[in-house]
Amino acid sequence: MTEDRDSRTAIVRGLMNLCPNCGKGRLLRGYLGVPAECEVCHAPLGRYPAADGPAFFAMTIMLLLLIPLIGFTWVLLRPSPVMLLAITGVITTVLTLILLRLVKGAFIGYLWAKNEQDRGA
Repeated sequence: MTEDRDSRTAIVRGLMNLCPNCGKGRLLRGYLGVPAECEVCHAPLGRYPAADGPAFFAMTIMLLLLIPLIGFTWVLLRPSPVMLLAITGVITTVLTLILLRLVKGAFIGYLWAKNEQDRGA
């Protein structure tokens, strides 16, 4: 028994922290915790293990943004090297923390759409 699940809808719902199945329940509890099931439709959200995937994608995206960030900070502000490190370090940390939550939601939405469950050992 296989059912068609729309990947695009599931990923967008995951980005918005909504259940990929119903679009009404919350996908993440707290910062990055995934509940065992959706409080609205009771879809088994805890069975879709994101593992290290979201962290990998968040770091990759931030590393691609780091070079322009350093360049724009240097050109616009002309800070000393220590101040440049402090400015880019704070911006990179904040953006990574925001991005990690968004990427984890989208990642779980994708796993749900492809039905990639943790089947156990």
